[in-house]
Amino acid sequence: MCKYIRRTIGYSGLVLLVAILYIGLGGMAPFLVTKTISEKTKKDTTVLNKVYQNKKSVDRAMLLETNLSAWEQRIRLLLCAKERIILSTFDMREGKSTTDLAAILYQKAEEGVQVSLFVDGMNGRVRMHENDFFYALSTHPNIEVRFYNPLRPWTPWKTQGRMHDKYVVVDDIGYILGGRNTFDYFIGDYPARNRSYDREVLIYNTAHGTEDRTSSLYEVESYFEQMWDSKDGKTFGKKEGLVERETVVAQVKNLKEHYVRLQEEWAKLFEPYDYEKATVETKSVTLLSGDTGIYGKEPKVLYQLELLMEQAKKRVLLHTPYIVADSYMYGVLERVASRVPQTRVMINSVENGDNFFASSDYQLHKGRVLETGISLYEYNGGTSYHGKSVVIDDDLAIIGSYNYDLRSTYVNTELMVVVRSEELAQELAANFEALEKDASQIISKEESITPSHIKIETVPFMKRAAMKVVGILLQPFRKLL
Repeated sequence: MCKYIRRTIGYSGLVLLVAILYIGLGGMAPFLVTKTISEKTKKDTTVLNKVYQNKKSVDRAMLLETNLSAWEQRIRLLLCAKERIILSTFDMREGKSTTDLAAILYQKAEEGVQVSLFVDGMNGRVRMHENDFFYALSTHPNIEVRFYNPLRPWTPWKTQGRMHDKYVVVDDIGYILGGRNTFDYFIGDYPARNRSYDREVLIYNTAHGTEDRTSSLYEVESYFEQMWDSKDGKTFGKKEGLVERETVVAQVKNLKEHYVRLQEEWAKLFEPYDYEKATVETKSVTLLSGDTGIYGKEPKVLYQLELLMEQAKKRVLLHTPYIVADSYMYGVLERVASRVPQTRVMINSVENGDNFFASSDYQLHKGRVLETGISLYEYNGGTSYHGKSVVIDDDLAIIGSYNYDLRSTYVNTELMVVVRSEELAQELAANFEALEKDASQIISKEESITPSHIKIETVPFMKRAAMKVVGILLQPFRKLL
């Protein structure tokens, strides 16, 4: 009997080991060889011509620097919809701000507006699957919800293909694009256990309602259609019987009632809004995007950013939550730092950030980051910083979803929008400066200059030790951090 038990345990352990290897190695396989920029990509890339075109831009722009402004401007923009709403997001979770947005989406669908909601498949599976709140949206005939590359553990080689884009498009009026996910952590001012700073840009198309299609909105719309129609998308929530399910009916009723409460409590958001007055003029607005498949990608977004940064005459200011880089990415920083008098980068400090794995990797490679010659700052403001933005000289402001890490460079789908506008660039640079007042300037691996008003939280010994161990163990898997 004991021999039988030992044999059963042995077989079970073997099966478990095979399963772990199958899932782990299968997930890594498509990304073991990093792609480089091809000669075709170099030849086809026209970002400089687009950004520095001499045509008059029909687009105007506004920074959404706070979570509250992100909430308000989403509501205002969604309320303008007459024909179509596109909402694409990496992560959408049930919560108070999400309920506000969902109530408006449902009401707009009732008015005949076609709503397309696109969510990354892994987060969709974890956050939205078998959730009556999201079923209430998906069951409306004018709302379609799709997941990009839905999670299927039995095909692990597909699991790492993630859609990291975040944007909202309303008719031909305008769009919001940036780094915020769709839940209380990033949007709104509701009480939340955790919160993160992030940034977006709202682009208003002054030529909406005309035949003029020069707005960058149409670039975003075209990108969305390519993603939406790809074989990697799957419709969610159209199962038979959901419309009559009692719990779903209750959620629909709640959304309708919630919309009425929003009208009463936030009447100012339902009033006509002067986008012309709230936005600034631009000389051009250009979308940066990369490959859209689920497997390893050429670093097209970074390549386009590099081309733009190489044009700088006096400054490149880069904000990113963290740095996880390879030789090509270090090389980009080195080349920019060697040519541009002021090349400054701000990331979260290990104490301030909310990404344990990225912080673990950074501790190991901090010296290499400093060797690039950049001026490095670590943010210690007390709230994790999630913004991904660049200021180049006095006229380029770049905002989007791209982190300066290996996953954003080679694995995820990513979007950045380049706004050529002196007014917006100066505003963004001022916002950078305000944040950097709560940052430590890093002199070396051991030395930093920290403002006197900043108190850096102490990382417990066990957590810091765990970071060192995890950082070492994860080196073969850095592309997926």
